[in-house]
Amino acid sequence: MKRYKPLFITAAVLFTVILIIPALLVVPFGEKASEESMESVQPPKKETESASAKKKQNATAVKVAVYRTETKEIEKLPLEEYLVGVVAAEMPAEFEEEALKAQALAARTYIVKHLTSGSSNLPGEANVTDTVQDQVYHNRKELKKLWKGNYEEKIQKIEEAVAETTGEILTYKGDPIEATFFSTSNGYTDNSEEYWPNSIPYLKSVESPWDKKSPKFTAKKVISVDQFERSLGVTLGDGEQIGKIISTTPGKRVEKVKFDNKTLTGKDVRTKLELASTDFSFERHGNEITINTKGNGHGIGMSQYGANGMAEEGKDYQDIVHHYYQDVSISSYDQELNSLMAKK
Repeated sequence: MKRYKPLFITAAVLFTVILIIPALLVVPFGEKASEESMESVQPPKKETESASAKKKQNATAVKVAVYRTETKEIEKLPLEEYLVGVVAAEMPAEFEEEALKAQALAARTYIVKHLTSGSSNLPGEANVTDTVQDQVYHNRKELKKLWKGNYEEKIQKIEEAVAETTGEILTYKGDPIEATFFSTSNGYTDNSEEYWPNSIPYLKSVESPWDKKSPKFTAKKVISVDQFERSLGVTLGDGEQIGKIISTTPGKRVEKVKFDNKTLTGKDVRTKLELASTDFSFERHGNEITINTKGNGHGIGMSQYGANGMAEEGKDYQDIVHHYYQDVSISSYDQELNSLMAKK
């Protein structure tokens, strides 16, 4: 038995080697095949990062030229930085985050539509003004002066609202919308054609009950009878009757009001008397007329105080914009950015 032991051991070693070598050869190739299989089902991470970086680069490359009405100078800055200055100027930083996001989305849609249209009657290369003619804008230096010790907290909140909606605009049938907004409704928004010439399908009257909390929900203005007559080009009798409202809009505002010698639109009266809203009523007290108004602004599109009220109730910015702009989509502005880049 002893003389067969070495032979037995040798045979066992050879048998083990024969089993192990194929496994050693197969394992590396098995791992490689597994890695290749994983790569085939995973998204191309580098491409995604590259596309994201390109989008940010394009957004930075697109500049907005703002005509500063006080200094008569033109300030050029990246589109997204411009939006920080617009949201900060147009909506109180104390508002809810989701309301600020809705404002950022509306403001971005406005400027993207404006830039792609290429229309401007401003001096030099200016695209927009810094007033309500376009969108109110303050730069960081001006905001520091306005906000003083609260600057860091407020600017961070605004920056986050803009950043979290980056790349998004509102579209209707693929095109950027007229994303109009205003301060406070009278409880309703109005159809576009009630204030402007054209009927726009996504700017329709909706309820906005949250505005009742706004400090601008009601206002009062007192003027003399003489000023009233001169401003409107009307003649009032000695009685207490001051015109007759003959029609109202879907948004419960004055459409037409008839005086003894002429009929005016609610918009005419608001403009000529510099009223807060076209929801108005008159009271005469001797030689003075008191004008009571509800709401603040033209009443078309998104109510800012309404947006904040919705946010306080837990609605997000998507809910807000879909309430105030009918049948619109939240879309990427890649196509518009590419168009603007091609023009550079």
